[in-house]
Amino acid sequence: MDARPAPEGPVAGLPSGPEPFAGRAAELAALRAEARRSPGDSCRVLVVTGRPGAGRTVLARRFARSLAGEYQVLADRLTGPDGTAEAPGAVARRLLAALDLPCDTLPPAAPEEADPACARLREALTGRATLLLLDDVADAAQLRPLLPDEPRCLVVAATTGPLTALADRFRVDPVILRGLDEAAAVELLTALVGGTRISCDPVGAAALAEACAGRPAPLRLMAHWLRAHPKAAVPAAAAALREAGGEVLSAAFALRYRALPVAQARLLRMLTLAPAGRADPRTASALAGCPAPEAAAGLRALAEGELIEEHAPGLDGTPRYQVPGRFYGELVALRDRLDRPGEVQLARARLLERLVRLVDSARALLEPGRSAPDPLPGPLRLRTAGHARGWLLGERELLLSAGEQAVAQGDLDGSAARLVGALLRTLPSAGPLRPADAYRLHRLVLTCAERQGAPRRAAAALLNLAELRAAAGQWRAAAEHYRAAHVHSRAPLDEAVAARALEGVAECHRALGDAVRAADSYGRALALRRGLDEPAAQARLLARIGEAHAAQRRFAEAEREYRAALALLRRLGDERGTAAVAATLERLAAGG
Repeated sequence: MDARPAPEGPVAGLPSGPEPFAGRAAELAALRAEARRSPGDSCRVLVVTGRPGAGRTVLARRFARSLAGEYQVLADRLTGPDGTAEAPGAVARRLLAALDLPCDTLPPAAPEEADPACARLREALTGRATLLLLDDVADAAQLRPLLPDEPRCLVVAATTGPLTALADRFRVDPVILRGLDEAAAVELLTALVGGTRISCDPVGAAALAEACAGRPAPLRLMAHWLRAHPKAAVPAAAAALREAGGEVLSAAFALRYRALPVAQARLLRMLTLAPAGRADPRTASALAGCPAPEAAAGLRALAEGELIEEHAPGLDGTPRYQVPGRFYGELVALRDRLDRPGEVQLARARLLERLVRLVDSARALLEPGRSAPDPLPGPLRLRTAGHARGWLLGERELLLSAGEQAVAQGDLDGSAARLVGALLRTLPSAGPLRPADAYRLHRLVLTCAERQGAPRRAAAALLNLAELRAAAGQWRAAAEHYRAAHVHSRAPLDEAVAARALEGVAECHRALGDAVRAADSYGRALALRRGLDEPAAQARLLARIGEAHAAQRRFAEAEREYRAALALLRRLGDERGTAAVAATLERLAAGG
């Protein structure tokens, strides 16, 4: 690899991974050798592929951390715990945020359009020595929009497939993970279970390694099963695994799960209700219906047993945990089988109400003089404005996802609407509300309003969405929102909303260069403003209609409208507006 100064920057979003680590020396050496090959004209893509439980994520993280002195390392996961592939644009936004280059661009106007965040990411990575660790890549189509034409960029993709479809443009070097050899598997068991117990029965240890197919994840689960059963012989673990039957990772997880205390097992199932399976002690205590210290102890125990992953603390220092995707499906099945629907709904309702109270308490701290809600118990409390700001910013994505998840399920619209409203009121107190976040929140308001048959709220949400689109220059999408708002303003008739919507439609036509349709919509808005007796708005619309006529070279009609606007502005005493319209009339008279 060519010599270069070590870039500055954190190892963003990259957990250290479980310890101890055994084996994989050959695979690590292969990755290092590929990383040192001469770069071509674009980034290099190293693919770590293997079956679930083969340790591809752990290996990729270990490799990435070994190069942190040569590259700025950024990491993200491209598939949710439920197996849903993330949109490339959503991944690009998170990576840009990790680079302190947040992308406030709204989602594309149409699904077939490329997300501008991807182009922004590729541009940001140009000229940087960056290592992108992208975990759980679904396919080449998901990865391709993120890859820059930057030879100094190294992409490490962990996936179940080889991603050969990228080879037409990018150099792709796959490292295929199989099971650990017997020596490495026994070494791992020895480190996790204890040397004496394993060394006293090397044949039993080898049998357990064989039963786990040498895959690290089942081996680690069975090591923790042996620790939970201190009197069980090592061969008993292998026998139990073979007796369970089925896919080895699922069988090992089922055995490990059955060894959990009841409270920890229930907490683990309830964590699947958290957005993206991610929780901290505050949200975990709400889901489990237990005090925060008890939830924190349960989370620590589950993390020590490698059933959940511990992530870097949030900006307020609170530890965070996530259910690994390899266990998510089994846990959802267990939850559906063991927990009554009413209990699950109650857990979700407790989570939403907990988040609403936290958001409201953050607002009270960030806006002095505002009455505070009833204080939360001590371990849950946000204590200072700085603490509240750090919590809001650190958990912003979780809060938005919680609202989206609740609205999508549709059975707790009251609590979901309270959370969305609290976020719209509070997030601006922690810093400017990003347009993309505002768009997501107003979409949720719209969904709830339409489902509840509240046309006024729906129209207000549509107007907000339209203005966000218009601010981003997405005029066609903005016009669609304005038209939908106009439809919602009809029953019951809300002339003010209808006028605002029609004027918005006209502004979109004006921006798109369609003077005829702009004049028509301005005229319809003007009729409503006259009925509302709003002379300032009437003057503005008359001037816009005059401009539209002038664009069509209908100068007599344009002069008539401008003169009507001028008369209104003089009557209102608007000197600045009067001067502007008078100057326009002079230019018209001069043929300009």
